[in-house]
Amino acid sequence: MFGMGMQELILVLVVALIILGPKKLPDVAKSLGKALNEFKRATSDIKESLEVNHNPDIVNKSHDALNDSQPETGTTIASTSEATPSITFS
Repeated sequence: MFGMGMQELILVLVVALIILGPKKLPDVAKSLGKALNEFKRATSDIKESLEVNHNPDIVNKSHDALNDSQPETGTTIASTSEATPSITFS
């Protein structure tokens, strides 16, 4: 774990117990666990994002979906443009 053996890990825990005391140690351990979990989640999200961005199949599907929706967008813009002259502001 983190390149440390069992002896080093026990030494770190004993030093933490002496410095923090028995009352604060569980809270600090809980906070450290949450921070490590958040770090792992962020690392996983970044890795997944990089894999998605470099996967040609996913990029091509997204590109095709955008191209397929383009005529619909043009139709919506045209109908909005036609309706705009009939609106008058006082």
